[in-house]
Amino acid sequence: MLRFVVRRLALLVPILLGLSILLFLWVRALPGGPAEALLGERATPQAVERVRRLYGLDRPWYEQYFTWVGNLLRGDLGVSTRTQHPVLEELLRTFPATMELALTAMIFAVGVGIPLGYFAARRHGSWLDHLSVAGSLFGITIPVFFLGYMLKFVFAEKLGILPTDGRQDPLLDVVHPTGFYVLDGLVSGNLEAFADAFRHLILPGIALGTIPLAIVVRITRASVLDVLHEDYVRTAEAKGLKPVTIRGRHVLRNAMLPIITIIGLQVGLLLGGAVLTETVFAFPGFGKFIADSIMARDYAVLQGFILFTAVVFVLVNLLVDIAYGLIDPRVRVA
Repeated sequence: MLRFVVRRLALLVPILLGLSILLFLWVRALPGGPAEALLGERATPQAVERVRRLYGLDRPWYEQYFTWVGNLLRGDLGVSTRTQHPVLEELLRTFPATMELALTAMIFAVGVGIPLGYFAARRHGSWLDHLSVAGSLFGITIPVFFLGYMLKFVFAEKLGILPTDGRQDPLLDVVHPTGFYVLDGLVSGNLEAFADAFRHLILPGIALGTIPLAIVVRITRASVLDVLHEDYVRTAEAKGLKPVTIRGRHVLRNAMLPIITIIGLQVGLLLGGAVLTETVFAFPGFGKFIADSIMARDYAVLQGFILFTAVVFVLVNLLVDIAYGLIDPRVRVA
């Protein structure tokens, strides 16, 4: 297992190197430039040239790339031309919110999706099966922003049981050393802050997790149906093994490989796809921040945030590979 993990870690180096080159060239290929966006109506040729010299944008692209990589290795992601703050500082400020939101959405999708897909497959052709299929189609097709507004209207405006926006009640005097509000409230023993932060995550988490939930349900249902018709399941039943043993050891464990793949992919997509949800719920995450940076052509923010998201995505897929090896030992020799 150790050799398997080391091999997967070694593959990350060329992947991240190639990704950094593509990202750097893509950002430089965007129309306009940060100097024009920063100066606005004052973007005279002389002013633009002065700003380009200030940020080193007048040098050849390969010099800029090696300078950028060298700064990355020292933990320097640059300075935002829009806010004039270090990119790492902006990342540490906004990323915990998006990570909390993405984890809430994924826990909702997995916690509901896997049991629902499993029982739908076990009762193939029943009303539960048809309802799960119809519900998954509905979950995939409904726009996230529309669902978000509907959830706010029903649970926040009409019923008044959940907050409408933000991460925490501004009247609460709470210190957040990690930036993860739920974790900070739990660690500090402030149950009121913990409960309030969790309540603020419910509606945006459900809105963001609906599409992954629908996908997990469909993949789980299809995977369990495939496994149920395998010879080793029928052999286990013929040998008289307990149903609990058959379902846990033979059915669900072998059906988990495609499910884990989908979960790993969805975690990465949730990090990059939270812009609409964060906008609807006024959630101060990095999705909205990077969207504003795209409009402002803020190179440093785009490079730092996208590269960080890519690293998280790659690490999640590494965990997926490790989970493969734990569930199915045959994968370790691949």
